Amino acid sequence: MSGRGRRVVAGMLALVAAVALSACSPRSEDWTQTVAVLAAGSPTGVYHDYGSHLATELSRELDVDLTAEVTAGSVDNLLRVSAGEALLGFAQGDAAADAVAGTGAFAEPLDVQAVARLYDEYLQIVVRDDSAVEDLADLAGRTISLGAENSGVNVIATRVLHAAGVAAEAVDDPQLDLGGSIAAMERGEIDGFFWVGGLPTPGIADLAETIDVRLLPVEQDWVNAVNERYSHAYRPADVPAGTYGLDASVTTLAVPNYLVTAGSTPPGVVHDLVAGLFAARTSLAADVPAAALLDRRSAIFTGPVPLHPGAEQYYRDLRR
Repeated sequence: MSGRGRRVVAGMLALVAAVALSACSPRSEDWTQTVAVLAAGSPTGVYHDYGSHLATELSRELDVDLTAEVTAGSVDNLLRVSAGEALLGFAQGDAAADAVAGTGAFAEPLDVQAVARLYDEYLQIVVRDDSAVEDLADLAGRTISLGAENSGVNVIATRVLHAAGVAAEAVDDPQLDLGGSIAAMERGEIDGFFWVGGLPTPGIADLAETIDVRLLPVEQDWVNAVNERYSHAYRPADVPAGTYGLDASVTTLAVPNYLVTAGSTPPGVVHDLVAGLFAARTSLAADVPAAALLDRRSAIFTGPVPLHPGAEQYYRDLRR
């Protein structure tokens, strides 16, 4: 090889090395004062599965020590992010909308903003296949977990029961998280449980390997009623046949899921996080099917939760 050729190759290798270094190091100096915690959710749910893998990928991409923590779910995550106890958190669109408006479970507006719309979550009302429970009206007087306290599950469960004409107080609610609900159903201690998560949810998939389960249908009229009363965050959806061994699809509702941060998070940090999120998409999808649904075209649609300025800058840069 000629001297000029060696210099060209050396220059190319230096460029590749520089790009690789920039990809695995924070590009913003604002990281020094950042709490590197990701508020995930129940260890048997998609939030925690997604969050654990995302924390690992972002730690490698950005050369930070980001850790995923077990939480009660959306409401808890939003409170932690707003309080500065977590840098990132997963949140259902309805709970996030309540947070910025200061309504529902939130006594006052929270300073939280969106990083990206990730995927849609599905309401799953799980009962044993041999149960006499056929619809929501049959839940009155039974032991049904409506989700853990401060969870987005509890928010949706209460709203859907009201729309179906069933008072939340009419059920005996042990307020279990997903792991607790699954264990209680296996022991025969509860008649069913509500869950909101991606498809398939790992814990429920494991449960279906142990006992036969069914999902109760959610009527479209109930979805419309909930939208009219609350944030219009919901849409009718179907859980496909074959999920958890189901013989046929089941009507339900879906709600978007957001990755959120505090409004006070430095824009440079958020820009780094969004870039790292999309850089890790393919690797994440190999372990977490819901991660494959991340899309740059739909990620910006987080209303009424505002996009963080750092995220806005990332999406604007893509158009150049």
